[in-house]
Amino acid sequence: MLKNWKQMIYAEAIMVNPRVHLEKGKPYPFLDMASVDPSSRCAWTAEWRPFAGGGARFAVGDTLLARITPCLENGKIARYCGLLAHEAHGSTEFIVIRGRENITDSAYAYYLTKWERVSGYAISQMTGTSGRQRVPTESLSNLLVPIPPLPEQRRIAHILGTLDDRIENNRKTAKTLEAMAQAIFKSWFVDFDPVRAKMAGESRESICKRLKLTPEILDLFPDRLVDSELGEIPEGWGVRSLDSIGSFLNGLAMQKFPSSGQDNPLPVIKIAQLRACDLSGADLASSEIEPQFIVHDGDILFSWSGSLECVLWSGGIGALNQHLFKVTPKAGHPRWLCYYGVRHFLEFFREVAAGKATTMGHIQRHHLSDARLALPHLKSLRGMNESVEIAFEIMWKELVEARKLSVIRDTLLPKLISGEIRVPEAEHLIEETMG
Repeated sequence: MLKNWKQMIYAEAIMVNPRVHLEKGKPYPFLDMASVDPSSRCAWTAEWRPFAGGGARFAVGDTLLARITPCLENGKIARYCGLLAHEAHGSTEFIVIRGRENITDSAYAYYLTKWERVSGYAISQMTGTSGRQRVPTESLSNLLVPIPPLPEQRRIAHILGTLDDRIENNRKTAKTLEAMAQAIFKSWFVDFDPVRAKMAGESRESICKRLKLTPEILDLFPDRLVDSELGEIPEGWGVRSLDSIGSFLNGLAMQKFPSSGQDNPLPVIKIAQLRACDLSGADLASSEIEPQFIVHDGDILFSWSGSLECVLWSGGIGALNQHLFKVTPKAGHPRWLCYYGVRHFLEFFREVAAGKATTMGHIQRHHLSDARLALPHLKSLRGMNESVEIAFEIMWKELVEARKLSVIRDTLLPKLISGEIRVPEAEHLIEETMG
């Protein structure tokens, strides 16, 4: 720890539940625990409620620390980022934290609270019955933490905040692209909007503008619907099953391939890792498994047992465990088509799995054959591909970069706050890692 950094009592370094004046009966923004997203440093709400006199009170820039289990363990710590009013109120399960004037910057206080030495200490102080334990507010007064000079605090908060901004921007971009590609899939292959628009006699210019199509892509769609086993589908299109457009590789029972202590064991991707898109705490397997069972960023993963989910993996290299499919498109079929095709049938698959009451819910391979879509010939599909493929590729790359930035942030946070490294060194590390 840096010798010129002060050792101060935590309660003296910050204000806990600072005074915020609210008028009883007057409406203010209200935040419940669901308003706090562990993946975001900012919490806000559009809900307004009359202030009844109880609960937490806070102002823009204050940090909200969940004091109840399991919310605190799940990382529910955020700054209030109100847009419509400076003051707000919320759940009684928040401890409100604010920097103390001329001692602690409020942005730094947020990252101080995110530091494992503080959040972990708070967790260790929980009292109460199992499942309803809470952090006593007064317990925070017993913790000593390093407090650097204010200019250094602001530099630390700035560099960590810049990383958080980039992470959130990447995730927002990915979410926007995901919604856009999903909407295109539904419009083209489920609702057949371009075909129906042609049938209705809408002009080419109007169709292209409304559906955001180029004339070249619009020309790939016919102007009639015909009967099929699925009902009406575009003329000239065929009915294809999911397993005819993609290969579904089931994972291995990775306990049979344990790590033997080699330098580069593979973290095992199970359903829990798939849902979190995170390999933290994963079991380790041998890296000598066959290459097709190694998962890379951008692969499509589909859990066919237990919790049925389909994700575009962005959590790093890992080993494919049993109960998960790695979905690989067959020749001529875009990855996005396989991905959105599986996701289109997720509710159907979940209903099938829920019907297996005597066993762990799952689907069987024949259900992949039962899941059918109306698709054009490969030549037309290739013509449709380009506009979606670009968005799809950017989407998962944005998520991969967000993960890498999250690792850097989580690595730097304790080192910067403890004084192990200084801001210039951290900036060099970021530049070196991200290029």
